[in-house]
Amino acid sequence: MLKQAFLIKNIKIRYRWRKLSAYIAFTLIALQIGRIWIKGFQSVATFLGLLSAGLAIALKDLLENLAGWAFILWRRPFEVGDRIQIGDKAGDVIDLRIFQFTLLEIGNWVDAEQTTGRVIHIPNGKVFTEPQANYHKGFQYIWNEIPVLITFESNWEKAKGILHEIGIKQAEHLSASAEQQVKEASKKFMIFYSKLTPTVYTSVKDYGVLLTIRYICEPRRRRDSEQAIWEEILKTFSAAPDIDFAYPTQRFYNNILEGKKTEESFQDSSPPSTGPTPGRFPTDPPHPK
Repeated sequence: MLKQAFLIKNIKIRYRWRKLSAYIAFTLIALQIGRIWIKGFQSVATFLGLLSAGLAIALKDLLENLAGWAFILWRRPFEVGDRIQIGDKAGDVIDLRIFQFTLLEIGNWVDAEQTTGRVIHIPNGKVFTEPQANYHKGFQYIWNEIPVLITFESNWEKAKGILHEIGIKQAEHLSASAEQQVKEASKKFMIFYSKLTPTVYTSVKDYGVLLTIRYICEPRRRRDSEQAIWEEILKTFSAAPDIDFAYPTQRFYNNILEGKKTEESFQDSSPPSTGPTPGRFPTDPPHPK
């Protein structure tokens, strides 16, 4: 624990110092360049200002896309072959040009982020206005979760152990590679994980116990990994008579028969007395018919 805390602290300190140094260097360079420009172009400053303003208005979108292309080449937020999401569009980058880049779309009406077959062209200027997510930069794996709902009457501890074994079997081989990539990514980004092995979380829903498998997988193998895990779950649970899947149902609950026994309930459930009925005596004659 101490070693992990020390590593996290070092990553944070290194990240902050690197960012601070970059900001200071950029400020000094900008001041120096501005000083040179002011001295060298005082005579034509007004003319160039008006000309550049007119061009910027007339060619706004064209210049924005051109600047976006330069930004993509310089900063490399993504490259051809990466899987990205920009705004509400996601896909694999299959082409990069001066004014636009092209995605092979994933998701939309297709589950598990598999390709739809559509090609989407996006202006390069969108990199300045839309949030971007890259599946391959820094940490090249993604976290995936599979919820498994079982009934309250099931042996949930046994089920949790089974799911953990299945997760280890299907995904543990990726943990060592992922741990090495996290170390490499921490040199550039403030990324750290305390646990990369598969795990199972427990929670309670309205109609059962929810066991959620959390594991890492390769972005393009998400559906394959889900299929392999679900097939193992179905085979294993079918052989366990004390584990059943839950689904939305309606039931009636009888507290007298199904509730927890209390002292009063035990007294109420005691056998009736065999003595005379209250209000009558043994010598009373029978009622006439």
